Amino acid sequence: MEKIAFKIIVLFFSLLGLIPKHWGDWLGCLLGRVFYIVDAKHRKIAIQNLTYAFDKDSSQTRELSLIVFENLGKVLFEIAWSLRLEEEGFFKYFKIKGLSHIRDAYQKGKGILILTAHYGNWELLSIIGAMMGYPLSVVYRPLDFKPLNQFIVNYRTRFGGKLIHRRNALRKILRGLSRGEVVVLLMDQSIDCYEGVFVDFFGHRTCTNKGMALLALKTEAPVVPAFLIREKFGFTGKFLPEIPLTKTGDKTKDLEINTEKYNKVIESVVRQYPEQWFWVHRRWKTRPFSPWPRW
Repeated sequence: MEKIAFKIIVLFFSLLGLIPKHWGDWLGCLLGRVFYIVDAKHRKIAIQNLTYAFDKDSSQTRELSLIVFENLGKVLFEIAWSLRLEEEGFFKYFKIKGLSHIRDAYQKGKGILILTAHYGNWELLSIIGAMMGYPLSVVYRPLDFKPLNQFIVNYRTRFGGKLIHRRNALRKILRGLSRGEVVVLLMDQSIDCYEGVFVDFFGHRTCTNKGMALLALKTEAPVVPAFLIREKFGFTGKFLPEIPLTKTGDKTKDLEINTEKYNKVIESVVRQYPEQWFWVHRRWKTRPFSPWPRW
């Protein structure tokens, strides 16, 4: 049954990929609007998050949350469309800015840690990696539905990249960095308090994965932010300057300081294009039991 389900999924995306991109954008907006109406749970989460982050009035928040759903609707059609995209077409629809930042980081010979988020269409980052000639290793959490998970694995690795299961990922990441590889971590999801540290995000304390800070402190691999931004013509892969590593000798303090730096970079990009972030996730779900003293 799983093999049959997998073949159905492949067929579905193959047929969906026949739709021209401009029609896919329109249909994606329509699909997003439908989900905005019928998915009351995630509509409520998006509105609550936007209100919490921006303190806008209710009409502005609802308008922005609708656009968020429209952008998420486009993701499905963009994945299908990209399956038919030949390599010679990459530079027609994808642009790269700030490539010097990743080149400079690569010259250090310690590998690169890419800081990114569920932003724009994060599923297309593998194309940016292929354009640069740096196959990406992405830390990920497998989907519960195995046929869909297999499709996603095949999709993300079709240009030579690798996936690293988030469970017991440390050893594989360290090995990859020692070989000079580029490792991508998405750092914008809420986690349990025993897995992260509490730092500011849009002016509110929230639990954030400390994995990237741990890796940077242990290996001194440069941390370079990268985000795939949806534009009118297509997409822009934007690399930002390397985030300087802070080392005070106090491990707990260093984890908090560096993790907050990463959060602030993500926040700055989300503020530029707020409609392109994954607001349907409960980012501030895990709260500290009491106010955490500032360092």
